[in-house]
Amino acid sequence: MLTHTTSLHALMAIISLYVSPTPRNGVNIPAYVNIPLEIRVRARARYSSISDLIVTGPRGVAKRRISTEEFAIKWTPTENEVNDHFPFCFFVESRDRYYRIYQSEVRCVTADVGHYKTVVRCTESTMTVEVERTYLINRNQGSLHLKNYRDTGCRLSTRSNSTHLVATMALNGCGTTVEEDGDYIVFRNEITSADPSQVITRQNEVEIVFSCVFPKRNNITLGYKHKNLYAFLEKGFGAFTFQFEFYESERFRRQRDPNSYPVEVYLKQMIYMQIKSTASIPNTELFVESCKATPYDNPNSRINYTIISNGCARDSTVRIYPSANTLFRFGMEAFEFIGSHEQVYISCTVILCETGVPGTRCFQGCIQSNGRKRREAASQTSRHSISQGPLHLIKPSDSQVSGPSLNLGMNLVFIAGCLLVCGVVVYRSRRSKAKYQLLVNSESD
Repeated sequence: MLTHTTSLHALMAIISLYVSPTPRNGVNIPAYVNIPLEIRVRARARYSSISDLIVTGPRGVAKRRISTEEFAIKWTPTENEVNDHFPFCFFVESRDRYYRIYQSEVRCVTADVGHYKTVVRCTESTMTVEVERTYLINRNQGSLHLKNYRDTGCRLSTRSNSTHLVATMALNGCGTTVEEDGDYIVFRNEITSADPSQVITRQNEVEIVFSCVFPKRNNITLGYKHKNLYAFLEKGFGAFTFQFEFYESERFRRQRDPNSYPVEVYLKQMIYMQIKSTASIPNTELFVESCKATPYDNPNSRINYTIISNGCARDSTVRIYPSANTLFRFGMEAFEFIGSHEQVYISCTVILCETGVPGTRCFQGCIQSNGRKRREAASQTSRHSISQGPLHLIKPSDSQVSGPSLNLGMNLVFIAGCLLVCGVVVYRSRRSKAKYQLLVNSESD
């Protein structure tokens, strides 16, 4: 029990907030006989550090720590548990610098065990999931959707039939997230009945999480898709967009053909990029606060290389070219990550400001110091993350054509193999490892 003398600092330390992908309290989660069930729990604590996750559940439940903020609860139902329902309750413990222990609210979810399987088929570029229909699924049929519910190509009704829900998507499509877990890359999506426009629910929701897992040492093809306009809507700025493109030269007259992705480059070849903003209000300017490179389509990858930070170029080969207020043009020499990574994605954090307003992040420009920053003015948007890619690093032996052509087709030879994680089929590449690379920064999420 907290006393009246407890400081405000300690009161704030007790607050541990659950964040995505933690399931909501009270939801029902489908589970299947002999198929491992994984429940991800992530939380953030103020003025303290998360020390442990306390879990209660059926016999055989286990947990593991994924990061400083995230845990995984795992359990595999058997034939003895079929058609039964099992509660899992958990809470997070955190400690402050005085080693005092604080606890978050308790959350409970229920696993409904069925005698059928969710079949996941993974190729080098796609992910297919088949889920046998149950009473709970049929009851929520009209509201079931993948993470990206706006894309008409991701509708469950397209391939599903009277006995199974069926969905096929590119590895980076339909809202699929990309995670790194030890030596593996994990592509994760879900079928859910939750209303994305609501914050809470009092219904028993369907949440079917599925994934494809690949070893990092292998190459995979993400069904490369050029990213079009990023559209946003904010109070005070109305509708605005950002567009990120690769260009053929420093003249910025011809952008790379969207159908030619991935853009193929040689090591140390100059690559040219342009970010463009448009807004429904006049007199705006674009500011690129940071840019970094990652080997996967995941801006939060632990493996990353800083290109621009705090509005300042950090890579020695970066060239920033003169342009209008609504454009940012820059170039740099191509590189590749150490290890068997042959793709490079570029992601940037961008802000839109009213032109010439003192105090905005655009007005401040490059900030070399890591000290305390000035309070930002209201005449600017939130920070938005945009990305484009990938760049594919090729070597002269990869092609019979001489010269730095950017339109060469990929020539990957895959050897079929099996990785028994979530029923994933892995295709091993026989490409050689990188020989000439730049060192990269490796930072925690």
